[in-house]
Amino acid sequence: MAAAASRFRCLNAPPLRQASRHLISASSSRSLATEAQPPEPAAPRRRPTYFKDKLNSVPSFSEFIGLQEKPLSPEDALELRTAMVGPPGKKKQITRLPEWLKTPIPDNSNYKKIKKDLRGLNLHTVCEEARCPNISDCWGGSDKSAATATIMLMGDTCTRGCRFCSVKTSKAPPPLDPHEPEHTAEALSRWGLGYVVLTSVDRDDLADGGARHFTETIMKIKQKKPEMLVEALTGDYAGDLEMVAMVAKSGLDVYAHNMETVEALTPMVRDRRAKYRQSLEVLKAAKKAMPTLITKTSIMLGLGETEEQLWQTLKDLRAVDVDVVTFGQYMRPTKRHMKVEEYVTPEVFELWRQRALDLGFLYCASGPLVRSSYKAGEAFIENVLKKRKNVTILEGEAEGLDKAVV
Repeated sequence: MAAAASRFRCLNAPPLRQASRHLISASSSRSLATEAQPPEPAAPRRRPTYFKDKLNSVPSFSEFIGLQEKPLSPEDALELRTAMVGPPGKKKQITRLPEWLKTPIPDNSNYKKIKKDLRGLNLHTVCEEARCPNISDCWGGSDKSAATATIMLMGDTCTRGCRFCSVKTSKAPPPLDPHEPEHTAEALSRWGLGYVVLTSVDRDDLADGGARHFTETIMKIKQKKPEMLVEALTGDYAGDLEMVAMVAKSGLDVYAHNMETVEALTPMVRDRRAKYRQSLEVLKAAKKAMPTLITKTSIMLGLGETEEQLWQTLKDLRAVDVDVVTFGQYMRPTKRHMKVEEYVTPEVFELWRQRALDLGFLYCASGPLVRSSYKAGEAFIENVLKKRKNVTILEGEAEGLDKAVV
């Protein structure tokens, strides 16, 4: 029996040459300063997970019992819904978000590509910092050339604390990135966009408010892509109109500065350093420095403004030759910010759009989800600028231009 066992081991032993190789490799590994790590065991294979929407594939209750669902009337569709939330004894009533203000969750390959590019170049967007509801719409184009992103210059920390804005604030933000103008120009030229929007936080800690940094960025963009149209959404530079003129003469095409609200509500809505009349002077100075510029501003509704106050604001803007105005719904970013006084219906937004056009504005974008840099307004302004520069416009692009005064 012992002989059979030894004979079995000899028959199944490795060849002499293979055994010698094993001994040589073992001895050489011992001569190293660090011992070789044993190979990691292979991870066990897992079955793939499949998600099947079986719950939503079943018929609704109305379909199950054979009833026809009646379409909602306009009054029912626009009605604000309420709900009671909280533990027993401490329940409170809340107003649910109206249907016309609900937007899809951003989940798109192009959205992820743009976000990756921005993080790779250490750039920030107001789309993310201000929690814009249109981020899935603007970033979710079929390709980068169909997408819109508003680049926020000079970091993500503001020196002011407006009561409607969710951007971080500090008295002493980090210093400016000297490479940001070049990185911004490189990113935008890489995307191949035809129209871009630049904005910035307020930097009252800087002597010029960041105007030179803004100007350098615009000039570098125009050097890399002269045909690219640039809109600058700037602060008020603490009322320094020389800095306003510097940015206006930097080569940009649209100068935007937001009024945000009516004069009576400005002290309660905006930072104490941001004044209604000062903002009007900024828009006036930009137009005076470069008369060919399109000037633009934005107003939020739902803060408690009255109809008479809105009328006066529009008249004040036309008095300083502002070309474009946009209306949007104020959305409360967090519980620390101002509450929403009213959810304005789409019909009222359309009414103010018509009123703005009747007053002589070149263009007005008005709707619950419209923001100052919303791409619907940019598409129209882009066509106006092309027409002014004698660039051929396709018939489909020229829709609505016959009503514009150019």
